[in-house]
Amino acid sequence: MPTARDRMLSGQPYDALDPELVAARSRARELCQQLNAAPDSDELLRRELCRQIFGKGGDTVWMQPPFFCDYGSNIELGERVFFNFNCIVLDVCKVRIGDFTLFGPGAQVLTPVHPFNAAERRKEEYGKPVDIGSDVWIGAGALILPGVRIGARSVIGAGSVVTRDIPEGVFAAGNPCRVIREISDDE
Repeated sequence: MPTARDRMLSGQPYDALDPELVAARSRARELCQQLNAAPDSDELLRRELCRQIFGKGGDTVWMQPPFFCDYGSNIELGERVFFNFNCIVLDVCKVRIGDFTLFGPGAQVLTPVHPFNAAERRKEEYGKPVDIGSDVWIGAGALILPGVRIGARSVIGAGSVVTRDIPEGVFAAGNPCRVIREISDDE
């Protein structure tokens, strides 16, 4: 019988109030609070907290707290990912972020989905994973919605709401976010 965590990670409906999930969220929030309170000068403490928060990539992530997440363990970072101030990652499903990807202030990555039916919404939710390629730049205040894939080397404009997949090597912006143009190699 799959656990609530197994169902959550596979995108099936699950009970967010399952005790194991409540404890895991509490752990992540405590670690984020410690990270957010840690002085910039204490690089060793901040690095250790990042190792504990993230499922992968805490060794090289570059962070400007505050940062918030649901679980942290479902976030897999490539080399030297950068989160600017006030970033949020709600990771009820896997969030994979490639090498050297940058997040502007207030950017959010969201994987939870709630049923439209109110009775169902009272007892369960589900999620869809998010994949972001390498060398992507997510502008300030952008929202990356559940199930989205963003290709390598793309740029997402500030304030954009990314509701569908974005291919590699493009500038995309707006609400909903759409491709504006390709990015040339000499830019």
